[in-house]
Amino acid sequence: MIKKLSLIIIISFLGTLGTLGAFAEQVVLKYHSFLPMPHSANSKFVKPWSERLSSQSNGEIKVEIYPSMQLGGKPPQLVDQVREGVVDLIWTVAGYTPGRFPRLEVFDLPFIASSAFATSQASQEFAETLGKSDLSEYKVLAVHVHAPGTIHTQNKLIKSINDFRGLKMRGPTREITKMLDSLGATPVGMPVTQVAPSLSKGVIDGMVVPWEVMPSFKLHELTKAHTEVSGNRGLYTTPFLFLMNKARYETLSAKHKEIIDKNSGMVLAEIAGRLWDEIEMPARKLAVEAGGEFHELSGEALEEIKAVASQVTDAWIASADQSGLNGRELVNSAQTLIKKYEDRSQ
Repeated sequence: MIKKLSLIIIISFLGTLGTLGAFAEQVVLKYHSFLPMPHSANSKFVKPWSERLSSQSNGEIKVEIYPSMQLGGKPPQLVDQVREGVVDLIWTVAGYTPGRFPRLEVFDLPFIASSAFATSQASQEFAETLGKSDLSEYKVLAVHVHAPGTIHTQNKLIKSINDFRGLKMRGPTREITKMLDSLGATPVGMPVTQVAPSLSKGVIDGMVVPWEVMPSFKLHELTKAHTEVSGNRGLYTTPFLFLMNKARYETLSAKHKEIIDKNSGMVLAEIAGRLWDEIEMPARKLAVEAGGEFHELSGEALEEIKAVASQVTDAWIASADQSGLNGRELVNSAQTLIKKYEDRSQ
């Protein structure tokens, strides 16, 4: 009887140790984003990514998703929240913190972007090479971009540079805000979360955004005039950052680090680029169904806008040089990388 009791105690003890061991393997990562959950960045990119981590770790890695700034703060504060360990993971727009990522800002320049697929791979390689020091305080999961953005206004169809005059236009980043100003518009910088209420209140007349972001904020219902750009280089794009707290990453076991690494870097940038290209057309279709009016810039009208945009790029190069960076080298490198991945995808 005593032997049986001892055996039961030992088995129970070993079972407890096993439970404790399993519990010790659990990793819970808090992810924070300014976008609502239905937006593709959360629902089609981060959520599937988190599910891959969970599956490959046998449920040991769990990602808790907090959209719409549920954990507090404003969108520009996300990069500090993840750097300081307030949260473990974030997805954000690099341009929401002007000057914070000076080398990556090259991808904000007008008429540099190709498809999201090609430009995302280019931005990822750039972030691993010339732009590496910009992100040295973070564990970089991926750097990618959206498909080239287009011009949307409440009712004035942009057909030439003259049509920008007198319009209050939301700019997504510092360089595109400068371009809008040079085109004759009154630029208003703000995160995309503020665009819908600003349109409704008359704070702005329109904005430049990619199609994919519009359904999440019903922007296709608030704007009826849409201008696209012809050719293989779009009006603009911007780098997105999917980052992890560096110290939190270092606390993980070798097994868990390997799983995260396998789902990061270029392989993740490719997934992002392909996704952001794919989600453009369904979003555009909603604007068509909402009765939108469309125009495609080409020929002389487009060249006139590009000439103004080139002055913005030249000014950025000069400013980068003054800051101790080689602006021309950064621009040439970004253009070369985009062409490299563009050629590969054909």
